[in-house]
Amino acid sequence: MDLKMTKRGFLGGSLTTLGVFLSGCGQSEAKESFEITKSEAEWRRILPPAAFAVLRKEQTERPRSSPLNAEKRRGIYACAGCALPLYRSDTKFESGTGWPSFFAPISNAIRTRPDGIGPFKRTEVHCRRCGGHLGHVFDDGPPPTGKRYCMNGAAMTFRAA
Repeated sequence: MDLKMTKRGFLGGSLTTLGVFLSGCGQSEAKESFEITKSEAEWRRILPPAAFAVLRKEQTERPRSSPLNAEKRRGIYACAGCALPLYRSDTKFESGTGWPSFFAPISNAIRTRPDGIGPFKRTEVHCRRCGGHLGHVFDDGPPPTGKRYCMNGAAMTFRAA
């Protein structure tokens, strides 16, 4: 048996192992319960493909791809899955990341849970009413909270005030 390993073989195998290891991260062992529940088929029927990918499959949109990143009007950002108000425009700020960012959610609008492991630890943000994945929260935001709620625009709608 030949045990020689090429650099490409080592890296490929290591990345595959890491991918399999991380693939379950962020998924709770115990299912959370939400006020609004639908089957995957029902969510697919009512959500645009990009919103479904983010909200229900926890994908991330490309940076600078959402029109909500450039939205400057006063108003409310709501969950694209259930219309629950999530963020007020006066908490939005330009983070330079390419995703809509806020320093505080509306009270009782979101839930968070650990996502990732080791150096890849993050905190996932999801809608408290339908469980839709919105993005992640980080501790590098502006005053007064020091938080940066980095949200996927595809996961939200905007209603001007």
